[in-house]
This record gives sequence, structure tokens and C-alpha cells, in this order.
Amino acid sequence: MPADDQASSSHMMKTTKRGRPFLKDTLDLFATLIVSLELSTHKQFFRTFPNSFSTDEAAQNLASLKFSQSNRGPDPREPSRVVTTTTTTTFSMTRDMAKAMSQHFMDARLIENAADPSSNLFKDRGVYVLTPKGLHVLERFISKNGINSDHLQQVFVTQPICIKLLHLERRSADDEIIVTQSVITALFRRFVGRSPNYPSSSQPITDPFQRYNERSKGVALMDVTERAQPLQGKPQQVHKCAFAAVTALEWLCDFTSVVGREEAAEMAAQFVRFGLISLVSDKRKNNDSAIIFTVRGSTPGGNSPVAQQGEFRCTAKAIYKITDEGRRLAHWDNARLGESPSASSSNLATERSSVDKSAGDHEKKGGDAKIHRRISMAEKLNANYDAAEKKNSQKESNAERLRYILEEPGLRSLFREFLRSNFCEENLSFWLDVEDFKRKFNITSSAVAVTAPRPGGKNTPGQQAMERHHESLINTAFVIYHTYLAPSSQCELNIDHGLRNELSKYLEDAVTNLTGKSFQGRVEPEQANAFNATQLQTMIRLYERIQTHVFRLMATDSVPRFIKTPKFLAMRNWVEDFDPTDDDVRLLTSAPSQPPGLGNQEEKGGAYITISQQGSERAQGQPPSTSQPAPSAPSSP
Repeated sequence: MPADDQASSSHMMKTTKRGRPFLKDTLDLFATLIVSLELSTHKQFFRTFPNSFSTDEAAQNLASLKFSQSNRGPDPREPSRVVTTTTTTTFSMTRDMAKAMSQHFMDARLIENAADPSSNLFKDRGVYVLTPKGLHVLERFISKNGINSDHLQQVFVTQPICIKLLHLERRSADDEIIVTQSVITALFRRFVGRSPNYPSSSQPITDPFQRYNERSKGVALMDVTERAQPLQGKPQQVHKCAFAAVTALEWLCDFTSVVGREEAAEMAAQFVRFGLISLVSDKRKNNDSAIIFTVRGSTPGGNSPVAQQGEFRCTAKAIYKITDEGRRLAHWDNARLGESPSASSSNLATERSSVDKSAGDHEKKGGDAKIHRRISMAEKLNANYDAAEKKNSQKESNAERLRYILEEPGLRSLFREFLRSNFCEENLSFWLDVEDFKRKFNITSSAVAVTAPRPGGKNTPGQQAMERHHESLINTAFVIYHTYLAPSSQCELNIDHGLRNELSKYLEDAVTNLTGKSFQGRVEPEQANAFNATQLQTMIRLYERIQTHVFRLMATDSVPRFIKTPKFLAMRNWVEDFDPTDDDVRLLTSAPSQPPGLGNQEEKGGAYITISQQGSERAQGQPPSTSQPAPSAPSSP
């Protein structure tokens, strides 16, 4: 077994001026809690709720929660040797604190009351389930930290998942969203969608997946008729593209990294300040409560629609509408979303590769923020892309296309279908399996509720998880070998003869040295169990060389034929609509050169989108993956 370096740390979570923990701590603690729970079926009010947990279960686990993470890497003193560093973080809190923390999870729209989803209070005796946003956060956490999620696969398969989640960058000092004109532009475009989202009036949607998919297209709109007022000389007026204030707050909490209705109301007030939405009516009675959020900022001057102040009314009767400026910024009136209306000094969306001039001096110090125009996924995949990029060779462009295909879950599934029809699906399967194997080798984590130590127990939960993980890695390494590389294997790869011989020679030497038995072309379980981390790393390096060979084969042979198929050409339109680098988040500040909070420069805001693999595969009609959730694809620069 590899050498283990043990480290243990615990820390107090930082809180904002409103008393909530910083967002990153909230998301990490939420995901750690869910991984530690055994989601099961609970009963309440004569109803059953699968994949749920109770208040008592959450409070009990949060009372003493331990998160262990082990990272493998070369020993600095002996690079050929693999060393494992295990870090353990312990969360400890009283029942009241645990309930308060769970309330923050509800405010962030990560969990909801199973019996009453409209309730915003975490109750002492309640049953709770994960929201689509909570599943998206959980999927990213599992993938990033190498957590075994077999016990959570049922919830990923049976519940809606937020496919695209928009993240707004925050200040490291106080966790407040960094508001710039480019950030508000990105947020507003996601908020209103690519076209007005008028729900079907024929009949309500009962399927939860379809209902959530319709909501994800943008805030639900309606037409509001304002009665004529003859005494005041006002005729009847119809307000198009209107929405309820409460509906807007719920949408922002469900589909962005906004935490709670207060923060959502601040973002909505920024929409008012930037002239993107305006109040239609607020017919609340005099004794009804009214919460009004007001934001202030400097104005660029000139003909800019940006005002110095904006307010948003968080009342049940308040109705807002999208303004003409909002429609223009959303590109609803254009034949094609990427085309721009007449340019102006404040129209940030018109120039796709420029400098944020109007948002520079008045929004932040330290110079203008760069706005990067990245070539979109759809453009990269376009069969005519070579003509526009004559400097790139055909070989290079096909390799780029393949990288995008492998990154985008929907296209990857379609590519797999194409390879299957051409009897070479094993190439893609091997490449993906090795990628997953490498990720699991480098990092593994566990989250458990700590109970009283058993007499005679020697290993910590982190050490036990690492031992189980090492056994799983050995099994995975030889499953890959027996599936793709062993003589007469089920999905034998057509690879270079020299590579195959080199792998066989290594296994022959390793098996003989470990067991004293000769290698017969296959590795028995008892032989495999003797492998250590350093030997697994050597196998990974050999697998990587075979990966490179397989990648080159797919790029030169399969991709040129795949991009000419009717299914790909039809899919490309969907990718263009789905690509977060193109229209959803068009204005992005340059990436920081150092971690937030260091240096004298003021932090610059930005926005990026992460994509759920399982959610996007389901949206394309593909069966959800049964393996570990893969990393989401951020669109930050």
C-alpha cells in the first residue's frame, strides 16, 4: 500500500453581514451531508416520499460530520513512488445550529419540504427532498472529490436535475455578488430566455421533468390587461411580457447561484436600475406587508438606460414587465440571437469582442474589464469551420472537434451511437473508462456521520474509505484490461502491436514478482489484489499511451464521417442553442492571475455556467449514465 500522510483540520465557517455562511461553505456542507445520508422512503400525512430524509436524520449527521479526502501524487523525495495525503475536516454543531444550517440549504433552494414544496421554513418534524438545483450541486461535488455515489444513483435517475446553473462570482471578503453591467447582462439573458416563455394555456403539465424543463427556458410570462380609467383619461392597456414578482424571485433562486429571496430581490432591483424591467402594478391592500429592495450605483451618463437607483417590490400582488431595453438586450426581436441591433455606447451585447467601456470606470476601479469572445462549440463543430480557419490543418480541426464531442454529453451520446453502428464503440468506451479511472486514482473522498468508536477499531473512517477505494481501483484497472486489452477480450481494441506487448510484458513481470506464478494472459483476482498504488500508476501511464492512440484513431477516421451524418447536423442546432459560451454568458471578465483576496487589485465580477451530465443526457433522450457523475463543464474563460 502507498505511504499515507495524515492531516486533520477544522474551521469555523465565515458568515456574511446577513448571518448566512459563505456560499462555498454552504454548498460543500450541503453536499457532504447528503453523501453521508442514506436517502430512503419516508411517510408523512398518509403519503410516501422516496429519496428523502427527515429533520432528525439531518440534525444527527450534522452534529458530527467528518469529510475525508485523499490525494495521490509522486513523492517529492522519490518521484517513482506514490504518496497519499489524507485531509480530514470535521463539522460539529448543536441540533439548533443544524436546523439553522438546514434552513440556509432551503434558502439556497438546495432542498425543499417534500409534503409542502411551497413552504420556506425548515420544520422540526419534516421530510425533505433534493431540488433539481441541489442535485446539480451534488453531482459536481461528487465528481470533483472522487466520491463513491452508488447509494445516490436512484435519486439522479428518478428526479429532475438542473441542466445549466449560472454562477455569479462573489467578493472573497464578504461573499457579496460582484455587480457589473456585464454580469447583469448575462444574468438577465438567462432570466428571460432566448424567446418569451409563455406557458401553454391548454392544460397544466403534470410530468415533473417536462414542467421543470419548461421553467428552465426562462421566467414564465403573461399578458396583463390594465382597466381603463376614464376619470383620469387613461384607456385600457395591455402589458406584454409581464410576470409576477414572486415568480421572478423563485426562478432566480432555482436556476442561478443566488442564495435566498433577499439576494434574488437585489438582482431583480438591478434589472430595474438597468432599465430592463419596470413595475406594471402593485395592487396590495394597505394592511398587506410590503418588502421593497433598493439598490444604488453610479450612472454612465448620456443616453444610457442605467439609472442611479432601482427598487423591486417583493409583494404577492406586484407585477413587472420586460421593457423595450430588456427585449433589445435579450435579442428577442432579432431574426438570429447573435445578430445585433443598432450599436450604441451602452449596448454591451452588440460587440462580441471588445472592451467593457461603459461599465469600466463607474462600476469598478483599476481599469476596464476585458470581455472575451470565445469560439462557440457549435462553430467548432461546424463542417465549414476549416474554411474560416485556414491556418489549422484538417488533422488539428478534427482533434478539436473530437475534444468538444467528448466534453458535451449530448453529442458524446450521439457519437457513441454512430460508433456502435460502425462496430467500433469500444474505442470511445475505453477512452472514457480510462479518464474515469485516472480521476478516481488521483482523488477520493468520503463523508460519514461519526459515531462512537468501536472497541479495537484501528482505522479512521478516512483510512477505511481509502482502503476500500484502493480495492475498487485495482478492480477497475483489471476490468479495463480484461474488457479491452486481454487476448480475445469481449471488446478487444485494435491497437499497435508494440503497445500491447509492452503492457503484457509489464503485467508478466509484476505478477511473477508479486505471486511467483507465471502470467497466462489474464490476471486472477488474488493476483490483482497484491498491486500497490505505484504499480497502478504505471498501468495508468500505459493506458494513457493507448488512450492517445485511440483518440488519434477516432479523430482521423470516425469524426470526419460522423460530422456528415444527418443526426449530427440536426444535433448541431441544439448544441448551438445549448452552448453556454455563445449567448448565455457572452460577457466574461478575464480570469484572475492570483487567488481572490490576494494582491492590491479589486476583484472583478464574472459569470459562468456549469452543465449537468446526467441532466443533459436525459434531455437528449439518452439513458442516464450508471457510473459516477462526470465533471460539469464550466464555461469560464
